[in-house]
Amino acid sequence: MIRALYDWTLGLAQSRHAIWALAFVAFVESSVFPIPPDILMIPMIIAAPRRAFWIAFVATVCSVAGGAFGYFIGAAFFDSIGQPVLEFYGKTESFAGFEARYNEYGAWAVLIAGVTPFPYKVITILSGATGLSLPVFMIASLIARALRFFLIAALLYKFGAPIRDFIERKLGLMFTLAIALLIAGFIAVRYL
Repeated sequence: MIRALYDWTLGLAQSRHAIWALAFVAFVESSVFPIPPDILMIPMIIAAPRRAFWIAFVATVCSVAGGAFGYFIGAAFFDSIGQPVLEFYGKTESFAGFEARYNEYGAWAVLIAGVTPFPYKVITILSGATGLSLPVFMIASLIARALRFFLIAALLYKFGAPIRDFIERKLGLMFTLAIALLIAGFIAVRYL
């Protein structure tokens, strides 16, 4: 099923309505859809490199808007779905502790999920469920998604199709390693 969805998403990149498809995929991926907008962005930018930064802009704006929708899902449905599940398992108190810790470092969680392969939708919904400050969530989302999508656009604009394999296979790993090094640096500064 995922492969069929992936192929369908790739097919959208060749459509004359590709920019609208990208806007839709970027929006829904931030809250429920399993296929990232990068899958559409890459062939679109390779086909029209002069539009690379417009494509990245559309992906960024729609992804952040979709993140706000994911936040709403977490905030609106936590009381009706999440809270009863926590009560059933006797985890209400432990969630309160998690919620406090998450809100202390939530901006970092949003930034990390926004640029790495970690599912951003999980963080958008969790941010709403824990009541992370909406302005903090939106700013962190905007920074993370813009960094991710504009970096992809810049690489494809500069290097074209030959960089495609690197982006599809290694860019997520590179972002993850950079974040790990950044966190390690903060830990080293704090404890050394």
